[in-house]
Amino acid sequence: MGTKRKRSKPRLPKWAIIAACFVAWSDPASAYRPFDGTDAAVAAPGELEIEFQPAGPQRESATTALIAPATVVNYGLSEGWEAVFEGQGQSPLSPSGPTSLTAAGAFLKHVLRPGSLQDKTGPSIATEFGVLLPDSTGSSGVGASLAGIVSQRWDWGTVHLNAATALTRDHHADVFLGGIVEGPSKWSVRPVAEFFYEKEFGQAETISALIGLIWRVQDNLSFDVGPRHALRNGHPVNEIRAGLTFGFPLRLFGERAQQSR
Repeated sequence: MGTKRKRSKPRLPKWAIIAACFVAWSDPASAYRPFDGTDAAVAAPGELEIEFQPAGPQRESATTALIAPATVVNYGLSEGWEAVFEGQGQSPLSPSGPTSLTAAGAFLKHVLRPGSLQDKTGPSIATEFGVLLPDSTGSSGVGASLAGIVSQRWDWGTVHLNAATALTRDHHADVFLGGIVEGPSKWSVRPVAEFFYEKEFGQAETISALIGLIWRVQDNLSFDVGPRHALRNGHPVNEIRAGLTFGFPLRLFGERAQQSR
């Protein structure tokens, strides 16, 4: 993942130019890359938060694929509620094959108990539930998922615990247990790690670990990078994740309408 450097005159890719335009007038983002799990926080009402990864390699046994792009869009619906839409393009490289849209879904996330992530005392507790959408190729169907998230922030760091159950797109039962550990939130560059266990009954068992860094450039812009290693049914899976998170308000038209009155 990440953009390849060329020795010729550097040119910004289109996605970076668009992101820079958004950041110029954006509000703080709390969406969560580069993890499989998430945190017990939601976007503020009327705010759009985007998690974006332009491209990255993923290798499982003898198969290599390019994940390009991977995107999560979060929109604050009301106080404590957000809508989440996600999906990624996946192109098999070795052996080669057609690009498909995978890992797509639509969810609602709700903060059940405001806590340390909302500048209050105690743990923050949230739930996320929604629909797993079919892949664009193959014969997968519609699934559903329900997750619980507990987050606690201390001076030394932050921990997020995730537990989820799902009916997969192929209609198998699935459970997910994961934990995220971060360094101090005041650090502009903080180390992060994620460990999770997932079991799709009758199909697959996955143990995964990711270690990386999050660089907070400013409150509304963060970059992330992290290698991930997993064992899926005993076979190695290796992946490099790198991307950015940014946010901006979608309330401008309403505000202008009120100011014109």
